[in-house]
Amino acid sequence: MQNLSKIAKFIAIAASMSVVLACSKQEPTAEVVAAVEETSVFKTYSAEEFFKTRSVFGSSINADATAVLVSDDESGIYNAYKVPLDGTAPTQLTSSSKESIYVVGWFPEDERFLYSADKGGDELDHLFVQEINGEEKDLTPGEGLKAFFVSWHQDNKQFFVATNERDPKYFDVYLYQVADYSRAMIFQNDSGYSPEAISPNGQYIALSKSNSNADSNLYMVDLATEEPLAELISEHEGDVQHSAYTFTRDNSALIYSTDEFGEFNQAWSYNLASKEKSENFAVNWDVSFTYFSKDGRYQVHGVNADAQTKIEIQDLVTNKKLALPEMPSGDLRGVNFSADGKQMVFYINSDTSPSNLYVHQLGRDSIKRLTDTGNPSILEENLVVGEVVRFKSFDGLEIPGILYKPKQAATEKVPALVWIHGGPGGQSRKGYSALIQHLVNNGYAIFRINNRGSNGYGKTFNHLDDKKHGDHDLKDVVYNKYYLQSLDWVDADRIGVIGGSYGGYLTMAAMTFTEEFEVGINIFGVTNWVRTLESIPPYWEAFRKSLYDELGDPSTDKERLHNISPVFFGQNVKKPVLVVQGKNDPRVLKIESDDMVESIRAGGTYVDYLVFDDEGHGFSKKVNRISASNKYLSFLQAHL
Repeated sequence: MQNLSKIAKFIAIAASMSVVLACSKQEPTAEVVAAVEETSVFKTYSAEEFFKTRSVFGSSINADATAVLVSDDESGIYNAYKVPLDGTAPTQLTSSSKESIYVVGWFPEDERFLYSADKGGDELDHLFVQEINGEEKDLTPGEGLKAFFVSWHQDNKQFFVATNERDPKYFDVYLYQVADYSRAMIFQNDSGYSPEAISPNGQYIALSKSNSNADSNLYMVDLATEEPLAELISEHEGDVQHSAYTFTRDNSALIYSTDEFGEFNQAWSYNLASKEKSENFAVNWDVSFTYFSKDGRYQVHGVNADAQTKIEIQDLVTNKKLALPEMPSGDLRGVNFSADGKQMVFYINSDTSPSNLYVHQLGRDSIKRLTDTGNPSILEENLVVGEVVRFKSFDGLEIPGILYKPKQAATEKVPALVWIHGGPGGQSRKGYSALIQHLVNNGYAIFRINNRGSNGYGKTFNHLDDKKHGDHDLKDVVYNKYYLQSLDWVDADRIGVIGGSYGGYLTMAAMTFTEEFEVGINIFGVTNWVRTLESIPPYWEAFRKSLYDELGDPSTDKERLHNISPVFFGQNVKKPVLVVQGKNDPRVLKIESDDMVESIRAGGTYVDYLVFDDEGHGFSKKVNRISASNKYLSFLQAHL
């Protein structure tokens, strides 16, 4: 019926044009011409077509600088692939059909590589090596532990790994030998530190420690001393956040993050010999990351500029920005250099095109594309570029977000969704999303709100929702609806809300504590804050206090947490809801979604429930992502 409606409107517009042209010399308006052109070429696609695109990440270049190691979900699940830099066909290196393989990197001097994987989305990642003969070995065996790779030693003979096998609450640091994978603990963590960076020569470990959700410290351990102790290096007054980015390649300084000097995180340098501090890189946005090429010549800065990553590469020899050839439209991501500094690989990503891998020979004026991740049957002109816009909330505060206007809005009013990111403290960002494009392509306007409390807009904005969850942030969501109703191409009576994790919580809060939205889609959302905060994974211990500072301590703030938890008020839900959950989710336990569904049903309101038995907090398998996307669309078509 919707397609018939579009055809009828197209015929009506075309007929009106014919009458105008026949009866007078007056030209049709630009709006009429644009509407006819857009309607005549526009095509919708299925979820299966959108997810024929591939997701690729990873930029480790091998020892002889002939190939890149990537994770690619072409098989339907992430596996490791070797992508030659000469542009020839990739080689699949792993053949997992059950667990996603997330590549870490090649060994510095041979074709072995490291990767991480968990079991069914339980987030208990182990570190694995694949030998040259294809044999795979778990380097962090055991039950109930979580491990992660930290960095390589500059001698290429050793590497550093953090694991919580000794104490589930804290991560110790081990030094592994490349030759036989033997290891030794080099730092025992008994005081709640978070290991963040290790100097290339293995002498220094940078640690952070959370004091509150607005204040943290940096510590340095010198392993060359007789009794290595964690020395405070971030003396400060008031609330200041600190974290480590990286060490310089010559082992002379730590580059760290601080918001001491303004609203945003800046990169500062701590000289290990003199202990002096100096500004390294700062702009009027958060410096998200900074790191060095292996030869130390290039420093890569990543800036979170209004929900979009902007990368700047500094040549430390010439002290100038690295001159690059003309690039395709989109954001530069995943920059990495070969060990000799002669080749650079990177990704280009845009709202209408998934990330593709490129290589650039430094000094030349060209680049070479190494992957083709898009579905050739989907034309980019049928997709939508998100626009960063702002609206005023209940108290006059400007709330940013990304607005996607469907092509269908050229000829008819369309339904809309407020899309809420995870967190608390996450951020919706520009870039390709098969799920977003699938829904927008099928006629749903989407506003990806960055409500107060989101990252990326300064520390004041980030803390405006502290212990005000389900109140001030929820009002932002409601005022987002009012903003959408002010747009003349949005159907004011057909606006829903959708979100995952913390966004799933606000979705359920919107459906439970307001009557503003026609439908809600809760994707593994928190619905019982008391239980969630009492059952956080043990390896979150280092920032438990920070979490309590933001949300509340269940031992002292139980009444408020109960009152903002939708599961206890499911009878208030009056409009249809879809709940989607991973069975193995360690953050939002399945029982939360079970209880929420039963609470809504007990009140007599329609609720649909989709559970993936082999997923956790997010869906890594392509078949499940397709099923979820189809479920969202069918639910919206039926109820919005």
